[in-house]
Amino acid sequence: MSNAELLPLLDPADQAEEPCCPPLTERPFTAEEAETAARMFKALGDPVRLRLFSAVASHEGGEACVCDISDVGVSQPTVSHHLKKLKEAGLLTSERRGTWVYYRVEPSVLAAMGKLLTIAPAAA
Repeated sequence: MSNAELLPLLDPADQAEEPCCPPLTERPFTAEEAETAARMFKALGDPVRLRLFSAVASHEGGEACVCDISDVGVSQPTVSHHLKKLKEAGLLTSERRGTWVYYRVEPSVLAAMGKLLTIAPAAA
């Protein structure tokens, strides 16, 4: 496992906590929330990283071996670089099994991303 700092995200089983940031339409972000969201969006701002993130997130079982997702039109060292950037942003976790590394998108990451982009209900 990596010792890279992960984003503080919502555990779907714990409804008492908020994800990294409120919905964009709820209120202005604090400086810390903006920093957290910017790291996430910056990591996903590259088409290769977005493809890799999507490949991991949509892979059967919720995790993917690097050997199964590396066909994104760039060299293996470049794939490794992009996966590292996704991990540093807290979007992926990884586990080495023998000679292969398996990547996973934690459900809390997807929940937080979905909540961030959700329109807050209008006050009645």
